[in-house]
Amino acid sequence: MTALKDKVPNNSTTSPKTDLVDVLRTLFRWKKVIVTACLLAGVGSAIIVLLLPVYYQASTVFFATSPDQATPELLFGDGTIPPELYGNESDIDRLLTISESNELIDYLVDTFRLYEHYDIDKDSPKGKFYVRRHFLGLYDITKTKRDAIQLSIEDQDPELAATMARTAREKINHLGQSLIKSTQQRAIATFENNIAAKEEQLSVLSDSLQSLRKQYGIYNTEAQSESLTTLASITENQLNSSRARLLAFSERGGRFRDSVAIYEVKVAGLEEEFSKLNLKLDRFNEGLAKVLLYTRQYQEANTSLSEDKEKMKQYQATYQADIPAMIVVEDAARPQVKSRPFRTLIVLAAIFVTFFFTLIGILLFEAYSDVDWKAVYQGK
Repeated sequence: MTALKDKVPNNSTTSPKTDLVDVLRTLFRWKKVIVTACLLAGVGSAIIVLLLPVYYQASTVFFATSPDQATPELLFGDGTIPPELYGNESDIDRLLTISESNELIDYLVDTFRLYEHYDIDKDSPKGKFYVRRHFLGLYDITKTKRDAIQLSIEDQDPELAATMARTAREKINHLGQSLIKSTQQRAIATFENNIAAKEEQLSVLSDSLQSLRKQYGIYNTEAQSESLTTLASITENQLNSSRARLLAFSERGGRFRDSVAIYEVKVAGLEEEFSKLNLKLDRFNEGLAKVLLYTRQYQEANTSLSEDKEKMKQYQATYQADIPAMIVVEDAARPQVKSRPFRTLIVLAAIFVTFFFTLIGILLFEAYSDVDWKAVYQGK
């Protein structure tokens, strides 16, 4: 058994070294084909990349500002906390949304006549779609790792690329301001409606108060109350004193007949005066509560109206102010170096891909060269 086992050759495994040598032997046999293919790929790709247009990229960087900068309550010191300078994630997302909107793209298309610049038929049914797609292929807006926003535009004309980037940034700023100003405008309209309603209410209160004052003869509650009370007290004292004198002269007989007549007239006059004062006091007391109520309502309405007018002035001042929606960190300068194409990398990549697929093709050809493909095709 041992002898028979020693005589059996071991063909179950093949040496990896032998396989690698066979592969290299095969490749060296086809080296002229490989070199020729790589040369053709290199020359062809070089010719192609020389025909490719050169693009320049202009970039601008800015931060989103906080809407607190346009809040009158914080801007004029009425808030409890100071306004923030830089915007949060929501403010950054708002500017990013604006920068990707069709309104911005269409504005740039119309401003720079991009239909003609990109050689796209404006009257085509899909012309707007094609010009937007072409522009978006050259347009990039991203948020940096430091929460800034970078806007980049490519074009074959470096000056035009810089101008478009600056124009896009200013349009984004304008649209961002418009969103905030629309909110302020609604607030101003609300204040105007409230002020008109309160002025009408104040006019009604004023007319009612004037009517009550005329009806009850009340024009200064404190002064009139003190004056009527004092006058009634003095008149009553005079009336009592005159009555006492009249009684004394009447008891002394006829020799004081003239004095009696004088005091009779005086007492009658004081009684009439005291009666009228009492009527005035009664009418004053009857209308005092109503006049005080309407006076308080009038004062409160007037105070509220003044506060609303002051707030509206603050909103109008903020609305008219030019508060930017962004803080520019880097302006879009004219690019000096092209952004693409990278011709050397393209040529090297073409040579590498050609080399790789040529090797694969040669190895597959050598591995299956003895196969009867006709028989395989016929299913034999």
